[in-house]
Amino acid sequence: MVNYTDETLDPVFAALADPTRRAILAQLIRGEATVSEVAEPFSTSLPAISRHIKVLEEAGLVARRKDGRIHHLHLVAVPLIDAMQWLEQYHWFWESQFDALEQFLEKSDDE
Repeated sequence: MVNYTDETLDPVFAALADPTRRAILAQLIRGEATVSEVAEPFSTSLPAISRHIKVLEEAGLVARRKDGRIHHLHLVAVPLIDAMQWLEQYHWFWESQFDALEQFLEKSDDE
């Protein structure tokens, strides 16, 4: 079993908890974008979007490249992979719960 630390997973899950930040990540799945391009679909102010981007950067989910005054952003998937692997640990639990439910329902049908 892989051991994950609170220091690595907490910022990722905190970043993913906000719908605006998830939407930003969804945009970046398609490729690199400038901060202005990322902010365009939102009715939120540019400073608010910048704060969301900073949270994503601190979680290691987004990297920034500066080209003069233009800031380019791209998705960094490694922290998402770590989060998925952590969540996968619970897959067995849910599978066993569904298997037990299926057995219960089958037994109930037989009676």
